[in-house]
Amino acid sequence: QVQLVESGGGLVQAGGSLRLSCAASGRTFSTYAMGWFRQAPGKEREFVATISWSGGSTYYAESVKGRFTISRDNAKNTVYLQMNSLKPEDTAVYYCAAARRPGVETTPSLYNYWGQGTQVTVSS
Repeated sequence: QVQLVESGGGLVQAGGSLRLSCAASGRTFSTYAMGWFRQAPGKEREFVATISWSGGSTYYAESVKGRFTISRDNAKNTVYLQMNSLKPEDTAVYYCAAARRPGVETTPSLYNYWGQGTQVTVSS
């Protein structure tokens, strides 16, 4: 069992930055691929970024490529999402998730554990 707790969300102006963190419980964190997803009001949950268990591979949605960076610290059981050049369309609840597989994964249904989410609001 893995429990995930996100933090770092908030209100920021367009062009600003935020860093989300996701702390995981359990001693098997390093064996999970991790992902960030987001869900805006009235929209389906969408993939944002994913990182392999080792941190050696990452993959991003086109909408955030070049602006967001996913990273992980297996010693701290934490995955991060650095978000720069934020836009109003980035406003959403951001969720981290853990997948019981080594490589990157973009499909939400293949993730085994989810956090409760953290709100990110970008004002224009």
